[in-house]
Order: sequence, then C-alpha cells, then structure tokens
Amino acid sequence: MDMSGEYRIPAPRQTVWEALNDPEVLKASLPGCEQFEKAGENAFTARVRAKVGPVSARFNGKVNLLNLEPPQGYRIEGEGQGGAAGFAKGGATVTLTEQGTDTVLTYEANASVGGKLAQIGSRLIDGAARKTADDFFANFSAIVAEKAGDADATPADPATNAADAGKGMPQWVWFAGAGAIIVVLWLIFG
Repeated sequence: MDMSGEYRIPAPRQTVWEALNDPEVLKASLPGCEQFEKAGENAFTARVRAKVGPVSARFNGKVNLLNLEPPQGYRIEGEGQGGAAGFAKGGATVTLTEQGTDTVLTYEANASVGGKLAQIGSRLIDGAARKTADDFFANFSAIVAEKAGDADATPADPATNAADAGKGMPQWVWFAGAGAIIVVLWLIFG
C-alpha cells in the first residue's frame, strides 16, 4: 500500500527538523501514543493504542531513521506488532522544504499489514489512516508553531494539505512513529 502527502507547517525548517527528532513532540502529536522513546542514536520504540473498525489493539513498534540529511529530511522505517490484531511494517521518505517563513513537509510512504487488520478491508483501513495522519499533522503543526513562537498560527486544513496518492494506507503515521508509528503512521512517521 502506498500513499503520499504534503503539509505546510508555520515554522522555520530547522525548528520542524528538531521537532521531527524530538520524542516528546512526536508522542504528543500522535493520537493514541502511550510511549515514544529514544532507543539509540537513530532509533525509537513506541506503544500506540489504535482502533480500526472493529479491531482495537495496543501496538508495540520499533522505528529507525535512515539517510539523514539535516534539516532536509530522512527515511523512516519500522514495524509494529499488535498481538492478535496483526502487524504492520513499512517506511516513509520525509522531505522538508522552506517556503517563505513556513516549511512544507512532503512524504512518500509504503506499508503492509497482516492478521485481522488485513481482513477488515482497505477502505476502512484507509479512512482510519487518513484521519490519524490528519490528526497527527494538525497536532504536530500546532506544537511546532508554538515552539517557533507563532502562537497565532493555525494549522492548515488537512483536507487541502493531503495529497492522496491513491489506494493504500498512509504511512506517515509511521513517521511519528513507523513501528508503532508504522502502525499509527499506518493509522501514520509511520
């Protein structure tokens, strides 16, 4: 499953880059995130509670950041396990571009799921993934704008920001969290 998207964040690129590498910001931005911790120089672990249709589970995951090019972007890869609910794995390439005083974050993601999650149908998964990704970016944008000292900034409407690449599950949820974030990026990092 593949997806891509673009979001405008009302903050300088360096501020956005730092937030994308801050476990506390990612945890606060990710719906259902119970834990998001640094597990190494470019690795994180996460625990996320998620519900997709009739399937509700707690996912534990691992996320690795690869091909880091500060402050331009990176590749995030991860996997998450949700017990009987199934698993998710995948990755996303994230790029940050300056546009005036704002930063445009673009991503291209791919993901695969198994277990009960794979049985509930792509429409239900896609809808949950889009909503989670939109919620993540709205939360992330608000937190980053506040950090940048732009308390009056409001996140752009997710409906006008998302560039859906067709069918598939958004893995940006993986960004905030490829493993569990993968589960969440899938619901995304990622």
